[in-house]
Amino acid sequence: MFKLHQMKHIFEILDKMRCLRKRSTVSFLGVLVIFLLFMNLYIEDSYVLEGDKQLIRETSIHQLNSERYVHTFKDISNFSGAINVTYRYLAATPLQRKRYLTIGLSSVKRKKGNYLLETIKSIFEQSSYEELKEISVVVHLADFNSSWREVMVQDITQKFAHHIIAGRLMVIQAPEEYYPMLDGLKRNYNDPEDRVKFRSKQNVDYAFLLNFCANTSDYYVMLEDDVRCSKNFLTAIKKVITSLEGTYWVTLEFSKLGYIGKLYHSHDLPRLAHFLLMFYQEMPCDWLLTHFRGLLAQKNVIRFKPSLFQHMGYYSSYKGTENKLKDDDFEEESFDIPDNPPASLYTNMNVFENYEASKAYSSVDEYFWGKPPSTGDVFVIVFENPIIISKIKVTTGTEDRQNDILHHGALDVGEKVMPSKKGIQCVTYLRLGEFKNGNFEMSNVNQKVPFEIHCMRIYVTKTQKEWLIIRSISIWTS
Repeated sequence: MFKLHQMKHIFEILDKMRCLRKRSTVSFLGVLVIFLLFMNLYIEDSYVLEGDKQLIRETSIHQLNSERYVHTFKDISNFSGAINVTYRYLAATPLQRKRYLTIGLSSVKRKKGNYLLETIKSIFEQSSYEELKEISVVVHLADFNSSWREVMVQDITQKFAHHIIAGRLMVIQAPEEYYPMLDGLKRNYNDPEDRVKFRSKQNVDYAFLLNFCANTSDYYVMLEDDVRCSKNFLTAIKKVITSLEGTYWVTLEFSKLGYIGKLYHSHDLPRLAHFLLMFYQEMPCDWLLTHFRGLLAQKNVIRFKPSLFQHMGYYSSYKGTENKLKDDDFEEESFDIPDNPPASLYTNMNVFENYEASKAYSSVDEYFWGKPPSTGDVFVIVFENPIIISKIKVTTGTEDRQNDILHHGALDVGEKVMPSKKGIQCVTYLRLGEFKNGNFEMSNVNQKVPFEIHCMRIYVTKTQKEWLIIRSISIWTS
């Protein structure tokens, strides 16, 4: 009876709010919190009511302009579709077809320095003609200063006219009237008010950018407007995506800095846009991206090395403060990312915790870790289909544990897979060579092996006291 009385009370409040709407502006957040109150009453115990009443009193103080916020209010109530924003096309040619990858940039006026043109230039210059056919670049000029936008559009169209005509570059703007209130926000983490406003607006900037890009390609990568790209970064990204075929992932990271180089399936962009918009005032964008990944059940970071994108700006877009952050895993020149064809991995070594064998067989920043191996122990890779290998590279140990290397071992390749008491292995093996200082590398393997390879084996030739880390196994196919 008590809950029924409370529910009746809530419905009376909602009815009063509907009447009040005709006479005065209603806080969007107030209505949202009342709705959440009702859901809590239905699901949870009644003790939450008094705390939420206080929250209603606090949030109702911050009255929002209903005309400015009406778009966001409608969209947050429906997470299944795109946010209803009418974008302004500042420089664009209609996209003729869906591309493989969209690169999204959001830019505002900086007090010191401007790196946007250099970033766009790097994207195009570091891509081959074939790669350019598969990318689209969307630049969101998110500053409310119309004079600055006009200057930037003029500069972009002068320098990159042929890319705009080819449909590879679009410059857009989400009008200011679609933005929520940016003043009087919660000062989480004791941030100053101007810092809260800056990072909150940045979340909305990216939300509108993500929303626009949801249907332009199969994949989307987020960059900042002060980034330098590695040569042929698209080819590297495609190889990584292909190597992860059949596995679940939400975010792939191609830089360890902030939200640079974060890659998503395009079908996740509407949800991510809603997520950033809903929690825009709670925390910085990169923190929200981490929470989003976790909520969609990707527990661990999947980051690839070397990094494909480097932060090059010297001054931050916030107050022009110095920002010297650099990704020390970045390599600007073209690097040859391994193919690592689909395979199953086995070992009879004593695996430590969750550092299982599969973690050595990718460019992800993880590794296999086993307790001290003995003579005759093996680490076996069985390929789904027989392959022709052109190059092999195996690295053991890490910078932190430089002695956890394979001190005595060899690398073999084999043919004719057959189950055995020791697991699935090949019937016959050909020894390619010994490990030196914990590493093995060989090119032109196809010229030394007269058969298609079914298996590859790391063989321990002498017992060691040290533990063993196999940091990475890289295979290039012909």
